[in-house]
This record gives sequence, C-alpha cells and structure tokens, in this order.
Amino acid sequence: MRTFLALAALSLSVSLPVAAAPADDFLARLNGLCGQAFEGRITANEDAGASAAAAANDPFTGKRLVMHVRECAADAVKVPFHVGDDRSRTWVITRTAEGLRLKHDHRHADGSEDAVTQYGGDTAGPGTAERQEFPVDAFSKAMFTEQKLAPGAQQNVWAMEVRPGSEFVYELARPGRVFRVTFDLTRPVAVPPAPWGHE
Repeated sequence: MRTFLALAALSLSVSLPVAAAPADDFLARLNGLCGQAFEGRITANEDAGASAAAAANDPFTGKRLVMHVRECAADAVKVPFHVGDDRSRTWVITRTAEGLRLKHDHRHADGSEDAVTQYGGDTAGPGTAERQEFPVDAFSKAMFTEQKLAPGAQQNVWAMEVRPGSEFVYELARPGRVFRVTFDLTRPVAVPPAPWGHE
C-alpha cells in the first residue's frame, strides 16, 4: 500500500506544471516586443545635486528617445537606447541562477568600449512580471570610483517595467536623483540603425 501511495504521489508531482519565476515572465514580456522599436519621453528627471550648467547640458533633454528590442533569446535580451543620433547605449538583460542582471553597454562610434561601460547590477529579490529592480553591483561601484563619477552613483538602483500593449519604463533612482523614460508600446516606430559596436 505504501508503495502504491508513493508512486501515486510521484505521479501527481510530475504532472503538476512548474510555475514560471517572475524573472522568466519579465523576459517573456520583453521577448514579446522583439524586433520592434518605440519612442519614449522623459517622465521624471530630478537631480538635487546638479548644477544649473549641468542641467542645461542634459544629454537627454530635447532629443528623440527610441528603444529597439533588437536581440532576443529566452535567457537574454539586448535593447539599444538611441538618444537623438547617439547610438552608444545598449541595455543587456540576462537571466542568472537567482534572477536577472542588467548591464549598460556603452560604445563609441568606432565600436570601441567607453571608459564607463558594463555597469549595472543583479536583482536582489524576485520582482514581478511587470517590474524588476537592479541595485548597483560591486564592479560598477569600483568603476564609478575610478572614473570619479558622482558619489551618489554608489547607491544607484535601476528598474525596468513592461506593460504589454501599454508602456515600457526605464528608471534610475538614488537619493536626490530620479530619471525615468516611458516608452509608448501602442505605437511602434521605424527600426533605427544598429547601435555602435553591434553592427
């Protein structure tokens, strides 16, 4: 009788579907946008530590902002982020054993890597299918220190949100700083040229 019950329990456990982790659901949502490009707008840009000159020279203000979900796989998605004619930025989202990793791949027009590149972080919690947060990692902190970036960058937390049929959001937050771009997923735009270094 015990053997029968054990076999029945094993059969039941094998037949039950395994729930996808929020990280997998999030990547699936991104993959659903593969090959498409969308225009965005700045919906938050607060920097308590910025000087008036720095605010006036913000590289994003007044520029056309376009994201392109360009390279897709079940465990990785690459999303170039075009700022006007600047094709230096690509977001790279990959699956890890614990969750997701976000890296910022920055290149020059000749394809070479910028001095500040491959920064980002890993998710610290499960997140949701809609929103994932990426606290700054040790590699990025060391690079920010070496490159003498704003001390506040040591507390960066990036986030992405995907609401299919509605919007995609990219966000950077830290004490005194919030930068957020919202992309309209209801209106695909023409696919831009390849990002620098990824032709």
